[in-house]
Amino acid sequence: MPRTWIVLAIVYAAFFSWYTSFEGPFTPEEVEAMLEQMAERRPGEDLSTIRRFLETDTGDDFVMVNLIDSPAKPKAIEGVPPGATTAEVNARYMEHMWPELLKRACHPVMAGIATAAAMDVWGIEGAEDWTTVGMMRYRSRRDLIDIASNPAFQGPHEFKIASMTKTIAFPIDPWFQLGDPRLVLALAFVAIGALVGRRERRS
Repeated sequence: MPRTWIVLAIVYAAFFSWYTSFEGPFTPEEVEAMLEQMAERRPGEDLSTIRRFLETDTGDDFVMVNLIDSPAKPKAIEGVPPGATTAEVNARYMEHMWPELLKRACHPVMAGIATAAAMDVWGIEGAEDWTTVGMMRYRSRRDLIDIASNPAFQGPHEFKIASMTKTIAFPIDPWFQLGDPRLVLALAFVAIGALVGRRERRS
């Protein structure tokens, strides 16, 4: 095999192993243990939604859809200096999140700013106004739980609360998107390898 193909194969294997979860879905025992830990940290809280989220784990990646309504000025909490903007406060929250997300191959799929109030709302009150929407890809549900259960996350999470008036977040799974990076990179490497091989044969 030409050296070019070997290098491309090694790089792709490294990327694929980072971008893909191989740990499998949560086992029933893991689910019960995790819920017990959450119940200790959040006494009296209804954990039925989290239970369903864990029990229906496929072990594969998923996307979290986030609808966010941000205030003109952030809420006053400890650590938010006077005059700070909502964007600056949210950036304080993301300072913690980005390293945790990226090392687990979690990244935005889409993000945008609302251009108008909701044009179709029924069966829910107070859902007319939103400022931004984001879709975050998580490598697995394990990765999301690892991030959320990290004690270091509790402090920065207050900045998220201060920078939002209301939010809705829900996971979608299974999901489909055009342009999975694993497929795009594989096609790009095949094209690069073919072009390099062709030039070497000509020379």
